[in-house]
Amino acid sequence: MHGEYKVPGGKLVVVDLEEIDGKIANFQLAGDFFLEPDEALQAINDAVNGLSTSTPATAIGDAVRAALPPEVELLGFTPESVGVAIRRGLKHASSFSDYDWTIIDDVAREPIENVALDEVLTHEVAAGRRGPTLRFWRVNKTGLYIGSFQSFRNEVDMRGVEAHDVQVVRRITGGGGMFSEPDKVITYSLYVPGELVQGMSFQDSYEFLDSWVLEGLRELGIDAHYAPLNDITSPQGKIGGAAQKRLGSGAVLHHATMSYDIDAKKMLEVLRVGREKMSDKGTTSADKRVDPLRTQTGMSREDIQASLIATFRKLYGGRDELVSDGELDEMRELIESKFSTKAWLKRVP
Repeated sequence: MHGEYKVPGGKLVVVDLEEIDGKIANFQLAGDFFLEPDEALQAINDAVNGLSTSTPATAIGDAVRAALPPEVELLGFTPESVGVAIRRGLKHASSFSDYDWTIIDDVAREPIENVALDEVLTHEVAAGRRGPTLRFWRVNKTGLYIGSFQSFRNEVDMRGVEAHDVQVVRRITGGGGMFSEPDKVITYSLYVPGELVQGMSFQDSYEFLDSWVLEGLRELGIDAHYAPLNDITSPQGKIGGAAQKRLGSGAVLHHATMSYDIDAKKMLEVLRVGREKMSDKGTTSADKRVDPLRTQTGMSREDIQASLIATFRKLYGGRDELVSDGELDEMRELIESKFSTKAWLKRVP
């Protein structure tokens, strides 16, 4: 069996192995990483041989780490990345290119419709009724999206919400509040099977699932990179942030929002965010516009989005599709039963 894993921001880890009586045998690690001293390679091989083929990637990483001498140096990979490559070799994980992708360049929807649709499409992937899907959002109304675990009263300023006619919704993903005006941000969602991130830590999976968009931004001339846990950034400051939800059914929702041109003053009037936190995100003044994509590319929002879709298609293919009528019906039912209710919106008061 053969498995490969490109560490986000690092090197390629390659493994070859056999499965004998439920155990890993004849294991060999290779790759373009750096490892000192040389003897550590054999120590890794010895640590893996004999492990059960059901051993999770994290436990494989623990076994590798325990076998390494104190003076070892691993550059471009980690013990856990060896585990991910092994799980892939054993066919318990996959890569983007293993799937037939669907791409939805969606119509403009209300914020509450977008968050409900995220849950619907993730469940559809889990049920096998939809393949892995990339959907780009459009919005027709200004929205404030608070994270699943945020306090409503601590995050939302209702005076600003009413003054600016903002629709407030709660996402099923964690993380912080996100302010979105029509045509001022680029937001996309990935709905994927759980095996795509099998064995990865949350931190690794964030960068892995956004790696294609980093390449797309670089093609536009932006020196984009990932800042753990969930920020897409450049030397000029933060561009966007991601959030993720792994459903018990096995599918994963991963979405990210990148700023094209946001009115920071208006955002701070509806979102209770401390100035210190805003300065960490590249905004030191409430009057400053958050516009990294516009200023760093000089392109229209539509052209940037089209370029990112082209990058994804170049890397992994993808056929164009629309949200189905049945999925829209499910979306409406979920809005009525969950997302529009006070019990959900203020579940953390």
